[in-house]
Amino acid sequence: MAHPQFTEFEKRTRHTFQAMMWALSHPGCTFDLLASDHNAFVDIGQSLLDLETSFFCEDESLIAQLKATGARHLSSDRASYHFYPELTGDQLDTVKQADIGTLMYPDQSATIFIGCVFGQGVTLQLEGPGIPPNQSQSIQVDGIPLDFWSLRERAIRYPQGWDVYLVSGNQLVGLPRTTRIIVEE
Repeated sequence: MAHPQFTEFEKRTRHTFQAMMWALSHPGCTFDLLASDHNAFVDIGQSLLDLETSFFCEDESLIAQLKATGARHLSSDRASYHFYPELTGDQLDTVKQADIGTLMYPDQSATIFIGCVFGQGVTLQLEGPGIPPNQSQSIQVDGIPLDFWSLRERAIRYPQGWDVYLVSGNQLVGLPRTTRIIVEE
């Protein structure tokens, strides 16, 4: 029996969701998205958002595209997903308000997506689950304020904290809250 074929939209959102899943399973590893002619943030939103979810974003053109999923645009302290195509130092107070969940419901924490550039800038040494024991994984990231990394560290009180995705063009890296990060300038 032949199975129905995926539409291009279904193929793209399925691939994006799987890339996000694998990215959190393997912190620091780069995963490609199919977003060559699409905005990666739109593809991520279309893969995650629906009528039962909420998001925060300050980019007006992206807000309109994310609202098309049926998701609610909420304040930064109430939204499940945060989208920052470009994160500036002025926005760190907004990021700080993102929900870290509770001890009883750590899954209610916010997931944060940040635009950046891979292969230049500061080096992040990563350690923790998903990285082979007694080894570290390193990535170079530019375009994220240095203060974000200390803000992230202060927000993590495992099992509470944020899962963060870094997005560079059509590439994605996942940084779960269990990943310890040492910033080398």
